[in-house]
Amino acid sequence: MPNAKVLSEKQAIVAALAERIKNAESGILVDYKGITVEEDTALRSEMRRDSVEYTVVKNTLTRKALDSLGMEGLDHVLNGTTSLATTVSDPIAPFRIVTDYSKKLGDRFHVKAAFMEGKILSEKEIAEISELPGKDALYAKVLGTMIAPITGLAVCLGQILEQKGGSVEAPAAE
Repeated sequence: MPNAKVLSEKQAIVAALAERIKNAESGILVDYKGITVEEDTALRSEMRRDSVEYTVVKNTLTRKALDSLGMEGLDHVLNGTTSLATTVSDPIAPFRIVTDYSKKLGDRFHVKAAFMEGKILSEKEIAEISELPGKDALYAKVLGTMIAPITGLAVCLGQILEQKGGSVEAPAAE
């Protein structure tokens, strides 16, 4: 039987982990066996740049945190080396980063499981999500789509004005 101090520390870790997972837009459990310090440093740097929290987690404590949130479906992957990448901002970022590193590092770094908004994802869903562009790129596409008609109208009006003998230039100040 563990002493009360150790037990309370572990309960606090489980509670904090459960809160992190509950608040996350998405998360990925990763097997990182055999990566070098240099590779890990580069990975963590990229994760920080995209506001992704990436930590090594203990399987037993993670299992308890996931079970408390009703996500028992991930228990079978909680063995061996496990790290957790979560985000509260761009839900696609951890998928994109982890998948890129998985391709670079091969068997030494691979996705065990993932979840998004409390739902456990299949391997197919994980692959599809990892192919999506990031949040900023999606915003840029939407903005470009919204601006395109206005830009087209401005170009058309400018051409009509030029045909009628007018000028698109602003009149000179006197």
